[in-house]
Parts: sequence; structure tokens; C-alpha cells
Amino acid sequence: MDQETAPATLTLDVLKARVLACTLCPLYETRTNVVFGEGASEAEVMFVGEGPGEVEDNTGRPFVGPAGQKLDEVLNSVGIRREDIFITNVVKCRPPGNRVPSKTEMESCFPYLEAQVALIQPSLIVTLGNTSTQWLLPDAPGITKSRGTLLTWRGGIQLLPMFHPSYLLRYPSREKGSPKYLTWQDIQRVKAWLDERRERPTA
Repeated sequence: MDQETAPATLTLDVLKARVLACTLCPLYETRTNVVFGEGASEAEVMFVGEGPGEVEDNTGRPFVGPAGQKLDEVLNSVGIRREDIFITNVVKCRPPGNRVPSKTEMESCFPYLEAQVALIQPSLIVTLGNTSTQWLLPDAPGITKSRGTLLTWRGGIQLLPMFHPSYLLRYPSREKGSPKYLTWQDIQRVKAWLDERRERPTA
């Protein structure tokens, strides 16, 4: 499913109801809550992570644990509000032990992400970490090489990989060239992209 093929009867609320009831892969057996995602229904920017962690599984909200708090810090540093973007993950249920989702799990859940993109119609997708980046763009190099590079997904949507905020928790240095320093550069690029979009004259 892509932006051009979302059924006319499908809405985010209808999609969310389907996702909350999903039993397509074994992750439903161990989840506490489905983490559908949250934010603006017509967001220009969508952030896509790997999968929910323990706090997200307990609350049903994306990026609210330690990594989420770091993401908030990154967003706040340039004045981007969570309510103005949409935040979700490749898989909507927590993999046990916060492991990387399997290929089968991501294949089962991917139509939901495709539908979210089709309904929200973001112009920029920010992938957080290696898993979401290489799931959307299998030929992309690893995150240390692809981060900060503006790419294209499916011929129309721009895509910008960034380090996952959990990576910044492991490497807290702010020195030039550190993950935190590079993330600061990347989020400034997102902010500049947003500002440019908003300054364009409307027809």
C-alpha cells in the first residue's frame, strides 16, 4: 500500500482499531499494549523507530521510555513539538526482551506502517536507527554511513536516517563527531527542512 492506494474508507481511527486487534504474528501473545503511534494526522514529518520497549508496551504510547525522553530532548533542542509530527515504529508490539524484530514480524506489521504513511502523507520520514532505515531501504548502508543523508523512498517521499535515541544514551559525549553531535546536526537539518516548507508561498 502506498500514498496513492489507501482505500477511501480507511481512516487513522479505523486503522488503529485494526492494529489494536491484530494477531498476525506471535508478538501479540506477549504484548501488554499495542503501540500504534501518535501525533498529527497530517504531519509533514513522520519519525519511524524499530519497535516498542517496555515502557511503551506498558503505556501504549511510542517513545516515552528513556530513549523517548532523549528523543524529546533532541526535538526540543530545535523547537519541534511532538504534537506537530507523527511518531511510530516498524512493529507495533514489543519484541520480548527488546530484541530486534524478526523479518517475519516486520513483514506482518509492515502493511500497517504503509497505511499510516498513505493516510498521513508525510513529505519526510525520519528513520531512527539501523533497523527501520534498512527495512524501508534495504540497499542503504549502515546507519553510521547513511545518517544525515537525504534519501528517497518509493520515488516520492524524502527519507532522512538518524541515530536511534537509545544509541545516544550509550554514547553521551557531546564532542565533535560523537553520535550526539551528529544527531544535533541531523535534527537541525529536519528543522531547516520544516521551516523552508512553511515559508513557501501557497498557490
